Amino acid sequence: MAVPKAKTSKARKNKRRSNVWKLTAPGFARCPQCGELKLAHRVCKSCGYYKGKEVIKVGEDE
Repeated sequence: MAVPKAKTSKARKNKRRSNVWKLTAPGFARCPQCGELKLAHRVCKSCGYYKGKEVIKVGEDE
């Protein structure tokens, strides 16, 4: 059975684990209809369009 020869220090252990918890930024894209920033592959919240088609009605008087 494999047994460590020496104790792993806290610094070495934490260095190894440091990249595990990094978060990635969400991918934003410009809406081709209105030009607002939106999340990629999702309906635009300002105009309601997705892939050139109106998916949801966005009321101006709400």
